[in-house]
Amino acid sequence: MTLLGGGAAWPLAARAQQPAMPVIGFLDPTSADAEADRLRAFRQGLKDAGFVEGENVEIVYRFAENQSDRLSALAAELVRRQVAVIATRSLGARAAKTATSTIPIVFMLSEDPVRLGLVASLARPAGNATGINFFSTELTAKRLELLRELVPRAARVAVLVNPAYAARTEATVRDVQAAARAMGLELLVLNANTSQEINAAFATFAREPRPDALFVGTDPFFSSRRSQLVNLASRHAVPAAYSGRHYPEIGGLMSYGSDANDAARQVGGYVGRVLKGAKPADLPVVQSSKFELVINAETARMLGITVPPSLLAIADEVIE
Repeated sequence: MTLLGGGAAWPLAARAQQPAMPVIGFLDPTSADAEADRLRAFRQGLKDAGFVEGENVEIVYRFAENQSDRLSALAAELVRRQVAVIATRSLGARAAKTATSTIPIVFMLSEDPVRLGLVASLARPAGNATGINFFSTELTAKRLELLRELVPRAARVAVLVNPAYAARTEATVRDVQAAARAMGLELLVLNANTSQEINAAFATFAREPRPDALFVGTDPFFSSRRSQLVNLASRHAVPAAYSGRHYPEIGGLMSYGSDANDAARQVGGYVGRVLKGAKPADLPVVQSSKFELVINAETARMLGITVPPSLLAIADEVIE
């Protein structure tokens, strides 16, 4: 009996001595449903780095549900939880950086992280933050050019932006205005920060002069409301250009921008490197350079638009 009792104690002792799984804090301005694709890509990046959720790493999720004023409190929660690293994007990066100067932060941003004060430089971040900088606002002019090529009759274009994110909105409006002047386009800038305001923006299309096309700015809130945006564009029969493939995949006309899922996968990989001991200060900010043009041919036909061969030839995907 003594031998049996002693033998049974060994596994218990071994389990007690096993180190606890590292905990990742995942901070996002939107919701789990809105970010399902990017979450899968993030987990794939972690897996590629040797970490599988529930097996050798735990992930604590905090979603602001499009209420940006909650991000600071959610970041503070993760800091109190003493997570090993915080993975975040957009406004969440600034909230995390404000909440801690010691816990590693890996971000995914479309803006310049140096200008935002998150890192000292792209090559040498120097602090506790690094991540993936994917181009989006910088592609504004190109996206407008592609929309004009797809809808050559367009003379008046509505631009939908979110005033809650002032820096991004100012950059988008500035760039789209410059591009519009070069193309001789008239612009109508519309603001929306809630679902009701999106409805109100589209309601203006019923009045004259009606816009010939719609340019939707890059914004996490708009991404989370993509079904509403695509449905309203269809209902009002307005050709629309978006920043990511998740719009044409559900019926939007076209998108041009960085591959956000690839950027999320790279974030997962960087988080894995941090968990293995790498310091953010030693990990250069990666600038994602994978761009995609996606066209929904079925939506084009419904709108009476013939996609020119020049666009079909360069499209990364044409959805039939």
